[in-house]
Amino acid sequence: MASRLEQDLSCPICCELFRDPVVLSCSHSFCKVCLENWWKDKPLKTCPVCESKISMDPSLSLTLKNLVETFTEERRQTSPAQPECSLHSETLRLFCEDHQDLICLVCRDSRTHKDHSFRPIEEAAQELREQLRRDLTPVQENLKVLARSRAQLESSEAHITAQARRAQTQIRAQFEKLHQFLREEEESRMKALREEEEQKTQRMKDMMAAVSRDMEAVSQSVSETEELLRAADASFLLQYKTAAKRLQQRPLVEDMGPGALIDQAKHLGNLGFNIWRNMKSLVQFYPVILDPNTAGARVILSEDLSSVRAGEAQEVPQNPGRRGKYCVLGSEKFVSGTHSWDVEVGESEDWDVGVSEFVQGRYGTEERRWYIEFSFGDYSAWSPSVPGKLLSEKKKLQRVRVKLDFDTKTLTFTDPDTNTDLHTVTGFISEGLRPDLHTSQDVPLKILPRNITVTE
Repeated sequence: MASRLEQDLSCPICCELFRDPVVLSCSHSFCKVCLENWWKDKPLKTCPVCESKISMDPSLSLTLKNLVETFTEERRQTSPAQPECSLHSETLRLFCEDHQDLICLVCRDSRTHKDHSFRPIEEAAQELREQLRRDLTPVQENLKVLARSRAQLESSEAHITAQARRAQTQIRAQFEKLHQFLREEEESRMKALREEEEQKTQRMKDMMAAVSRDMEAVSQSVSETEELLRAADASFLLQYKTAAKRLQQRPLVEDMGPGALIDQAKHLGNLGFNIWRNMKSLVQFYPVILDPNTAGARVILSEDLSSVRAGEAQEVPQNPGRRGKYCVLGSEKFVSGTHSWDVEVGESEDWDVGVSEFVQGRYGTEERRWYIEFSFGDYSAWSPSVPGKLLSEKKKLQRVRVKLDFDTKTLTFTDPDTNTDLHTVTGFISEGLRPDLHTSQDVPLKILPRNITVTE
């Protein structure tokens, strides 16, 4: 580390000992060459240290020059001995530019260094030091770039952790909702089974009680008849008619009839399917899911990623899919087939609804968009070939249907409430399109769920 005296005798620009020092009117001193280079191409001469305006030419400081020479001589005398040549035991005084090595005066005249270029050590060291300093500058700049990149990566790491935590919370909430439905569904079906069991068990008990009463009456009739059979003839004949009539009054055995047993088919048949069918009222299917990793800084998505609105700016890490502050893309890229989705625009006064793609262009990745826009009370259609076509639609739209057909190369925008064609694009060629939404208002744009049907 340089001493305080050496720092005082060093130029603030090159940080080396003064060479031809000059002093300015503000009392700051610099190397003459350094100051001239500093002022080069500058319209106004100011002090590099205090930025004071300099109106007079700088004057040579003999006192400072003498101090530097004295300091240099004292340092030379007190500094360790100069390194010597290993071949000639002479002090190394020159620098061979061809071999990039220190040599002595004997080496200079040797055949090894014939026709080589030589520089004094101090001069070569100064020049190479400046060269190294220049080479160091882009490395320092690269270090700054790496530092910014690291900061971005740290921000992305924190964002990933936050994303995972939010997703975990939402997944647990969704499964708890489904678990609660299944628990209620289970309890409902178990209750129905218990009620049927109780009803049919009670019916069996009632029938058994009736059969028991009939058995008692028949048993008594048998006993009385057997006793009559043992009576005297006159007594037997007197009671015969009554006994014969009593034996003819046999109770009928009640048949259990249909539906007496538990209807297992009703409770167990297609049980899983029936539960799933009932669950349809609890779940929704969205043909388009919005991608949070493409959402701009002013975009706020719903928890189920089906709607978007504008809000306060938030910190979001850089991501290739992000573009405007108020834009978001769908999570799926459509490359073939037919796809359609409805967007509820409601009372929003500023929105775009359409599709976009990213292609590799001449100057890097380029975005191409096809969409209809509502702004300032007017509807217009936009595409790469037609940047803004005013539409004749006057009715305030509540919903917009986007239909993408790769087979016919057709993109259609319609009003699903009136089945009116708003705008149609034909003949486009694309390797893949993603749904695209844009809004700068707090009124959300919503992807509407689609009805679920089951086909056997």
